[in-house]
Amino acid sequence: MTFSARYLDETIAILGELNTADIDHIAGEISRVRQADGRLFIIGVGGSSATASHAVNDFRKLCHIEAYAPTDNVAELTARTNDDGWDSTFVEWLRTSKIDHNDGLLVLSVGGGGQRVSINVVKAVEYAKLRLATVLGIVGRDGGYTASRANACLVIPPLYKDRITPHTEGLASVVCHMLVSHPALA
Repeated sequence: MTFSARYLDETIAILGELNTADIDHIAGEISRVRQADGRLFIIGVGGSSATASHAVNDFRKLCHIEAYAPTDNVAELTARTNDDGWDSTFVEWLRTSKIDHNDGLLVLSVGGGGQRVSINVVKAVEYAKLRLATVLGIVGRDGGYTASRANACLVIPPLYKDRITPHTEGLASVVCHMLVSHPALA
């Protein structure tokens, strides 16, 4: 079997294990944010930041939800990193945006944040919870901090240990496209 055939077989297997109830729960929570005239803040690091940017476009254009990705503002992101450190980049962005109970935070992350990785994600989730915002996630592995604190979260099943990152990041994009097409949001 070729690598390409094996990778696609893996993807099909993971798709078969996705918890569709979790996806529907996320769609319902985003719909609630929209009904409250809230905003959807989408965060991710690395490849997930590119998916966040793409998702912002789709949620704004297709679902008419006011949505933002802090990583889209490179000047602010790098100024905050330079002046205050990477760990506070997202939380300070959310503080300036005055995230509140009407808003949602959607985390896209392979690990979901933990004790030594993606601390900026952990701090953003903590702050969003403090401000009573709805926390959502599309994550991999065991979901990390995001899965343990989210109002709704989909964990992409880590069926293939050698390719957790590409499968999680690729399928997060698929799920985001599913969400913007979901009857609760489209």
